[in-house]
Amino acid sequence: MDIDPRQLLLGQTALITGASSGIGEAIARRFAAAGAAVGINYHSKPDAAEQIAKDLSSQGGQAIALKADVSREDEVRAMVAAFVAAFGRIDTLVANAGIQMDAAIGEMSLEQWQRVLAVNLTGQFLCAREAIWQFEMQEPTPHSRARGKIICMSSVHEAIPWAGHVNYAASKGGVLLMMKTLAQELAGKRIRVNGIAPGAIRTEINRATWETPEAEAALLRLIPYGRIGERADVAEAALWLASDLSDYVTGTTLFIDGGMALYPAFRAGG
Repeated sequence: MDIDPRQLLLGQTALITGASSGIGEAIARRFAAAGAAVGINYHSKPDAAEQIAKDLSSQGGQAIALKADVSREDEVRAMVAAFVAAFGRIDTLVANAGIQMDAAIGEMSLEQWQRVLAVNLTGQFLCAREAIWQFEMQEPTPHSRARGKIICMSSVHEAIPWAGHVNYAASKGGVLLMMKTLAQELAGKRIRVNGIAPGAIRTEINRATWETPEAEAALLRLIPYGRIGERADVAEAALWLASDLSDYVTGTTLFIDGGMALYPAFRAGG
């Protein structure tokens, strides 16, 4: 089947959580450019989400902003219901919303542990479950060979331990096996589930790690490819996973990390 690369998601819909900034925003904008109607979920940035939706609509796309705390079951259900009411179906869920609350284990509070797990792992479970229920109710369309697609946003820290971030690393390790288990369970229903594991990506949340030449040089020592990732690097990977170009791919994590997960210290023998 020939696919116009400019219209990979034409006639499809995509709900992206945590899309009012950063990687989520980049994915929403890229999906809209490829023809998808998009839902821009936010938790605490309504103005930013509404502006993104307005931008995409002014460019001829379809987009709505949707408020929800993904760790709350009632809010996830309301978000998905509003999305389906607006666009009729869900073709792709990008479970991207995530947070960090960092501390060494001796100083980490139970609240910090529970909140990160609630958003990063339970939030992905709730969104995936709601999307799967919708996938199973809707009829196939000629626009997608899969009945539905889920992209779980993980991190290189699903594989790389990260001292001082035990809650975050544990949440992403959980995302890995949740994604694989869902992929195994749902493949027979033509529902594809995959993950993306970004490494160091240039976003506002980690500005301190790349803002100065000294900080950037220190970070680049961990990246064999020699550059910091951009939001577009992740958005292009998400687009591929959401499109029919990856129709035979399920249960896989794409590491978008410039080689960070390749144990770069061992380039010199360890």
